[in-house]
Amino acid sequence: MTPAPELNVPASTATVNVSIINSGSIRGTNAQFLIEPHISGHDWLAAPYHWNLPPPLTERFKQSGAQLIVPKGVREILDEGGVDTKAIEAVVWSHWHFDHTGDPSTFEPSTALIVGPGSKERVFPGYPQDPNAHFSEADVAGREVRELDFTKTGLKIGRFDALDYFGDGSFYFLDSPGHAVGHMCGLARVTSGPDSFILMAGDAIHHSGELRPHPWHPLPEAVLPHPFTMSSSSACPGELFEGVLRDGKYSPFYLPAKPASGRQIHYDVPVMIQTIQKLQEADAHDNILFVVAHDDTLLDIVDYFPKTANDFVERPRIISPPLLDIFTTPLVTACPIE
Repeated sequence: MTPAPELNVPASTATVNVSIINSGSIRGTNAQFLIEPHISGHDWLAAPYHWNLPPPLTERFKQSGAQLIVPKGVREILDEGGVDTKAIEAVVWSHWHFDHTGDPSTFEPSTALIVGPGSKERVFPGYPQDPNAHFSEADVAGREVRELDFTKTGLKIGRFDALDYFGDGSFYFLDSPGHAVGHMCGLARVTSGPDSFILMAGDAIHHSGELRPHPWHPLPEAVLPHPFTMSSSSACPGELFEGVLRDGKYSPFYLPAKPASGRQIHYDVPVMIQTIQKLQEADAHDNILFVVAHDDTLLDIVDYFPKTANDFVERPRIISPPLLDIFTTPLVTACPIE
């Protein structure tokens, strides 16, 4: 197997705790708006949903026939888990799309909102000043909106421009454009000596088939457990899937979808592909857990808030979920950055 590329994460003993919140879902999103080529049986995706949306956007989803499930808001979940939410310093938007903004109006006015590069110019103001906005201006009015600038840090993690948020090496923002203006990922160091990290990838990918296979995780010779006959003790030959791969064993099943029929979901597909290629270099390392906002493969194998996900290295099922889960499961919300 190709050796994993160096990421050159600065040494540190500082760590943070990361908890995963399953905040709800939408079922009934057409996969072809997000990923290509079309593979039969992978027709629909899912995404988190929050009811506190601008009226035009709410009406659009009511007419779509999608199934909306939002049991509780994030602040309510945090309050029930014993977090002093009045003391929260900031809420982070991985990007400005409605399924990643939550309801900032529920947080204290003293809680800042952190956004990625270009957001203030290209995304703000919200509704109704911008009738097409994904958030209401009233939800952010009077709140400090803090836009991050990666150009002055001089820091690279892998090939990502990075920002050391606390200044101690415990948590980094990664500039990861393509899907949306200002899209960012988060990289949290959750243990030291040895190091392990959780990479919160937001919408940098929408399906694990956009990430794998790649040179560091090629299509395996055999897949076990069998993805289609779970009770079978036999492995499924990996070569059965080569027919749907774009390039042998070493390229992902999917690419981000290009604009079609006048509908564009991704802001810049070529740049998004570059971001995915950078993520593949991080995915080559077994001490990095990917948490993607629309990936359901973690739903049954991780602990949720108020527990932490810091011990994933000690749990092999989390480190190496079956690659071919990408063919056997739909997608629901795991963890929007919020």
